Formats: sequence, C-alpha cells, structure tokens
Amino acid sequence: MTDCITHADHPHTHGADCGHTRIQHDDHVDYLHDGHLHFQHGDHYDEHILAVTEVNPDGCRPVATACGHVHGLGCGHEAVPHGDHMDYLVNGRLHHVHDGHCDDHGPVTVL
Repeated sequence: MTDCITHADHPHTHGADCGHTRIQHDDHVDYLHDGHLHFQHGDHYDEHILAVTEVNPDGCRPVATACGHVHGLGCGHEAVPHGDHMDYLVNGRLHHVHDGHCDDHGPVTVL
C-alpha cells in the first residue's frame, strides 16, 4: 500500500480486545469501525478499502439471503468499504445491495 489516507482524530485504540471486528486484509489485520477499516500505522490509523479482486468481485452475483431485510444503516450487519462502494458483512461474506437483491462479493476472514 503506497497511499496513506489517515483517519483524523481517532481517540480509540484498536486491539484484540477492543470490541471491533477484526478482518484479515492482505498481510495485516484491519479493524472494522463504523463503516471504516482501520489499520494502525505509527501514531495514527489509516483508512483501508478492500480491493476488488477475483476473490472479492464487484459484479452482479445474486445471492439468496436469510436476512429478511434490505441492508443499510442500522440493519445489524457491519458496513465494509469495498472498491468504490459499501458492502455488508454477513456470516463472513460481503453482501452488496443492488437492483432489489443482494450480490455476493465474496468471503472475508473474520478473526
């Protein structure tokens, strides 16, 4: 990663017991916090985004869900930045709301 996009004024210290979801991201761990992926970098946190890859594509891949709701703010699933959009973490997979259905954008490793 060559760009350092900093999350400003972040008073919380992330760690194994901080209460935020930990996600394996490439060769490190990010913390999922209010729709942001945070990675500690020196004395600050960087904002990370999951890349669109073969494992985590961004196309239309409809998936049947047992959620019974449309994902969005307050739906009970955590928002995850993925490519140029937001997905929702459902049982270790990325779901993306699209044209009246959910698309499966692949797995993530939740630690």
